[in-house]
Amino acid sequence: MAIDSPDKRPLIAHVIYRLDIGGLENGLVNLINHLPEDRYRHVILCLKGYSEFRNRIHRKDVEVIDLKKQEGKDPQLYLRLWRQFQKLKPGIVHTRNLSTLPAMVPAFLAGVPIRIHGEHGRDMGDLDGSNIKNRLLRRLFKPFVSHFIALSKDLESYLIHAIGVPKQKISQIYNGVDTKRFYPGREENNPIPFNEPGLVVIGTVGRMQAVKDQLTLTRAFIQLLEQAPQWRQCARLVMIGDGPLRNQSLALLEFAGFADYAWLPGARNDVAQIMRHMNIFVLPSLAEGISNTILEAMASGLPVIATRVGGNAELVDDQNTGALVSSNDPEMMAQKILDYLDQPALTKMHGLHAREKTEACYSIGTMVQNYARIYDSTMLQASP
Repeated sequence: MAIDSPDKRPLIAHVIYRLDIGGLENGLVNLINHLPEDRYRHVILCLKGYSEFRNRIHRKDVEVIDLKKQEGKDPQLYLRLWRQFQKLKPGIVHTRNLSTLPAMVPAFLAGVPIRIHGEHGRDMGDLDGSNIKNRLLRRLFKPFVSHFIALSKDLESYLIHAIGVPKQKISQIYNGVDTKRFYPGREENNPIPFNEPGLVVIGTVGRMQAVKDQLTLTRAFIQLLEQAPQWRQCARLVMIGDGPLRNQSLALLEFAGFADYAWLPGARNDVAQIMRHMNIFVLPSLAEGISNTILEAMASGLPVIATRVGGNAELVDDQNTGALVSSNDPEMMAQKILDYLDQPALTKMHGLHAREKTEACYSIGTMVQNYARIYDSTMLQASP
């Protein structure tokens, strides 16, 4: 009787805080879905569980494990991580962002040969990377990391100059966008309730949390309609995503008398289709790594107005594929939106340039090749 030979594909254990809607999580799912199945196996270890977002993983051999982190400090979490690493015996552990960086210690103690850490962006507690505690934590765990991946040149510079990581231990890899899923061109079935001819849709997509700052976009839209009332017949606002800022944005629109000019449906699974019915995309974030939604909007042929934070300036070519504005500046944002409303030919040209740039620089294929190169080379270096 034949005995099945053991699966010799190396196992990558991806450690994330929670598998839910978000740019980091979307990038992970895209990576797993597009890495050749004969190269690597994958398991996802979630500190705080997962949502139905896990169903976006196409492969059937990917296990998602909830480590059930308790609120506040949970020292037992690291024992549970160590036990998982002992049981799974991964060839690579890949953590992402500061919340999962301490997992490097149990990975080291469990004898995992390759330990990769990715820096994807910042949060409200450390918008510019200057938080002393966060810097000390990264320096503390730095010796346990075999290799770092920075999603932007801004984050790469931070690791070198603020954390003291040698440049040769860092790879800078941009996110990739699925240009076959996100592409220009309107469709007969419009999921947006603004269907009248001549309407111009200003849109954004993202978790509606403080760091994403959709309130600034809401204020900019209100200011636009108040200062340029001729656009009340045509300009409409679409904000996709859920979170505490959703109700706050709705309240602002209601108070200003413009609730009927906006659509805030919460989280959606048809973002690609919705983007094809937008005209201008705006990202008002206070901090970013490399924004998946910017890339998706660019691939959809939209000009992008984005705040000049994090990696946004690396993606948006000011005055060629979009416009860069200061963060938390609704007046400046309103003016840039008005510039596009007043110049439809410029809107179309910047959108075409944006699509061309994603095809040339930010394809999923390029991203996958870069990650595979890091996984392959670090595995080779660790071989006896």
